[in-house]
Amino acid sequence: MGAGPAGLTAGIYVGREGLKTKILEKGVIGGNANNAPLVANFPGFQSITGIEFLKKTAEQAKMYTNIVEYEEITKIHKTDGKLLLTTNKGEYSAKALIICSGTTYRKLGIKDEGKFIGRGISYCSICDGMFFKGKEVLVVGGGNSAAEHALHLKDLGCNVKIVHRRNTLRAQKYLQDKIHAKGIPIIWNSIVTELKGNNLLKSVVIRNTKTEIDKEVEVAGIYIAVGETPNSELAASMGVDLDELGYITTDKNQRTDIPQVYVAGDVTGGVQQIVVACGEGAVAAVNAYQNLP
Repeated sequence: MGAGPAGLTAGIYVGREGLKTKILEKGVIGGNANNAPLVANFPGFQSITGIEFLKKTAEQAKMYTNIVEYEEITKIHKTDGKLLLTTNKGEYSAKALIICSGTTYRKLGIKDEGKFIGRGISYCSICDGMFFKGKEVLVVGGGNSAAEHALHLKDLGCNVKIVHRRNTLRAQKYLQDKIHAKGIPIIWNSIVTELKGNNLLKSVVIRNTKTEIDKEVEVAGIYIAVGETPNSELAASMGVDLDELGYITTDKNQRTDIPQVYVAGDVTGGVQQIVVACGEGAVAAVNAYQNLP
């Protein structure tokens, strides 16, 4: 369930054991990892875009398993020791399930945010960054994703600034060093409170949380990178245990509290990195195979 780094890796490992497997993906292969402008910390690749990394991984996975895009699981229940999966296209019976449902980008939660998605608001600089070359762009957030988007947009020739609600970034030090080296301005202790424009975004209102002073800034686009929400609703509906943040809890073998149900990737929380997702996918697959009923 899910064709991101965790799901694809799990498919490789289970498929190599000769089992009949299928990866169901409600969207396109790759998930959020497709949006990574640059992957520079995965062993074996000095640097590679998220899209290219996922393309290579999917090509390998297809050697061992069938990957189905745009098929969403809507219900899961156990009966007679098997798992019955209902999707928007049909039904499946399985001896084991590996959930790799990932996360969804968190929104700012302000008026007209949905209206401007794709019309100035974006979550993927590698997808549409070129549209903003030479234009004013804001990146909202302070973690690794925000830093990576800002650096990528700068390299594309955008006039980019970072808006962060705190006075320090959460991004890794090497990313912060690159931001400073490239002279990317950071608007500290600030949040975006209002979006303005007609069909396209024209400006935003930024509020300083210390002084409570608002300032309107003309922009062509903003990239939102303020975290993710785990896609764990379906797992919760079948009784899988979640932590206080909604992430699925597992043991060291990626097992949930329901037999034959395993989990891997960002939906487990913790260190949300591609290399970790791949590792968890492998662990889940090996244990699913070894413990088949």
